[in-house]
Amino acid sequence: MKNFDRHKPYNDLPLLPPNKDIGNDPVILNKLVLASRALATVNGNLNRLPNPLMLINTLALQEAKSSSEIENIFTTEDELYKAISNSFNEANINPATKEVLKYREALWAGFRELQESQRIDTKLIKRIFNQIKETTSGYRSPQAQVVIKRGESDYRSGEVIYTPPRGERLIEMLMDNLVDFLNDDERYPIDPLLKMCVAHYQFEAIHPFQDGNGRTGRILNLLYLFSKGLLSQPVLYMSKFIISNKEDYYFRLSAVTQRNSWESWIEFMLEATEKTAILTNTKINEILAQMDSTLDYAKGRLKWYSKEVNEAIFSQPYIKPRLIGAVIGKSSRTTLTKYMGELVDHKILVSRKDGVEVFYINEDLIRILEGK
Repeated sequence: MKNFDRHKPYNDLPLLPPNKDIGNDPVILNKLVLASRALATVNGNLNRLPNPLMLINTLALQEAKSSSEIENIFTTEDELYKAISNSFNEANINPATKEVLKYREALWAGFRELQESQRIDTKLIKRIFNQIKETTSGYRSPQAQVVIKRGESDYRSGEVIYTPPRGERLIEMLMDNLVDFLNDDERYPIDPLLKMCVAHYQFEAIHPFQDGNGRTGRILNLLYLFSKGLLSQPVLYMSKFIISNKEDYYFRLSAVTQRNSWESWIEFMLEATEKTAILTNTKINEILAQMDSTLDYAKGRLKWYSKEVNEAIFSQPYIKPRLIGAVIGKSSRTTLTKYMGELVDHKILVSRKDGVEVFYINEDLIRILEGK
């Protein structure tokens, strides 16, 4: 790989599988055991949740925010929580927040589709990209002069660090090979976690779309783990680890390209999986403990409070009265205002006014989600 030129399209990107026996490396095997064990614990914890889909507005939102930050798309938790409360005027949502929400919606749309098809294919990958970018385009065209540059905040910002493959039908061929590698376990009998690590590098190296490749690739990781039964819900919050180790992430990616150094890349991704699974388990445990504590406290003070109401106020950080009304079967504005006032009086929720909108905030949930 000494002749690698970052300014020229990497049209010699090797097909999968890697030309190294990664499955028998002692260090990789040890990390694989730890990551697999941590993932299994996450699955067990997900089954303890009264409604695992409640994480659609909690852990999945945090993943969407962090994944977007890797692409230098920044918003605040406050803006996100308002936006998902289903009452905030879309015209008032800033562009960065919309980008994050599109990631979350793409993740869950892909998850629902995969539940039916049970197979990752190029059509699914394209649909994820289309939803993230709100476009109908497919792979980038061969004449597009796409290059990867250092970010504005990096040393030597704007410098070209990689030029992805470019050529007639080349991207289609590489993506077909990637999908075959993921799906054909007889031809490629490699542990699914190792396949995810390898496929993530390959996807980023192919860089099949004009934009949004990073976010699409990270969603693909989660969906693949689900398709192989390693996750029952796509809630692994891996982007936070990548942000904390961003330089190492990109350095090890480039090491595979330039030196065929698969070992260090796979070790990094397995560690990311293990640490992320541990973090996810911690958050699930804290949410469950807080839910139990809040339920015991509220039921002793409010006759109308129930397990179902408790689950509703932990379904997302910012709560609107109609969410509670749907649970208790009440639609009267006067009644709901009274109930929300009682939740505030007992410090179960906190009210905040934003213009004409009033939001009721679950500060205990926010504390857990934001690691405070």
